[in-house]
Amino acid sequence: MAEEKEVVLMKGNEAIAHAAIRCGCDGYFGYPITPQSEVIETLAELKPWETTGMQVVQAESELASIYMVYGAAGAGKRAMTSSSSPGIALMQEGITYMAGAEVPGVFVNVQRGGPGLGTIQPSQGDYFQATRGGGNGDYKVIVLAPNSVQEMADFVDLAFELAFKYRNPAMILSDGVIGQMMEKVVLPPQKPRRTDEEVIAQCPWASTGKPKNRERVVITSLELKPEIMEQRNIALQEKYRKIEENEVRYEQQYCDDAEYAIVAFGSAARLSEKAIEIARQEGIKVGLFRPITLFPFPTKEIAKLAEGKKGILVVEINAGQMVQDVRLAVNGAIPVEQFGRLGGIVPEPEEIVGALKKLII
Repeated sequence: MAEEKEVVLMKGNEAIAHAAIRCGCDGYFGYPITPQSEVIETLAELKPWETTGMQVVQAESELASIYMVYGAAGAGKRAMTSSSSPGIALMQEGITYMAGAEVPGVFVNVQRGGPGLGTIQPSQGDYFQATRGGGNGDYKVIVLAPNSVQEMADFVDLAFELAFKYRNPAMILSDGVIGQMMEKVVLPPQKPRRTDEEVIAQCPWASTGKPKNRERVVITSLELKPEIMEQRNIALQEKYRKIEENEVRYEQQYCDDAEYAIVAFGSAARLSEKAIEIARQEGIKVGLFRPITLFPFPTKEIAKLAEGKKGILVVEINAGQMVQDVRLAVNGAIPVEQFGRLGGIVPEPEEIVGALKKLII
């Protein structure tokens, strides 16, 4: 008899917290900021330190929280944090340190409008920050973009899996719509917490301080000899190429007979689904391409999508960021236009249809 699934109604931010506990997270270190404060609030309410041993710490700042993640992850622990746009900006130094030292960790960004402190309303203005790397140096962060509460829960375990597989930071790039909306979600089963022996066996690179006869491990992104630093960078670039080859994820809807395509991620993709429904009722053959991984970006898949299409509309809640990657992928084969709203304003499906009609004209 199949095991009955547990279906609950909760916010996206709450799903992150529940999934973190169930996925065997060892430590969460965070700082409250709207619109993601429910993550740490839910963890504080659930008290996982009493059940699974997961430690939950409200740090004194975002800077402190990222280095707590760095320290725990450097010891092989499954460590994570969450914040919103300006808070993630403060963490960029620690994230690039982790990328340079090849330390896995998970970061959740529930985006809000900017620049600066901006607004507490939803935005997708951190696309460049996530995919280009807001810190210094030539590095990449694995980026997953959920568009539902279910994916908020599912992507926690996936983010940890990819982070440890490639020894690389992984980000769940959400936004205020997905973080605050309530939907039904099936939570993952509870994973057992790893023993210290299992951590040592699974993470030979980690600095655990034991056993005594183990070779000393130093976690650092510093190298003073340029020729060695160059080799480190070359190795990182090779790793990023492997990630691009093996980990691209995306979703398509109604693309087989489509003359036009909308490319959108996260909550913009949810809005675009309704826009496509309206457009098809009006006789416009349009499909949806949703990148799930923003790095690695589905460049080849979008280039293939463009074949036989008359144009692409990129919908994103910003001034135009992902559209640059779509244009690079299409390489001038067909017109690519962008539509978005700014300042925390979420576009209406009818506005998207209007922008699509302008592309057709």
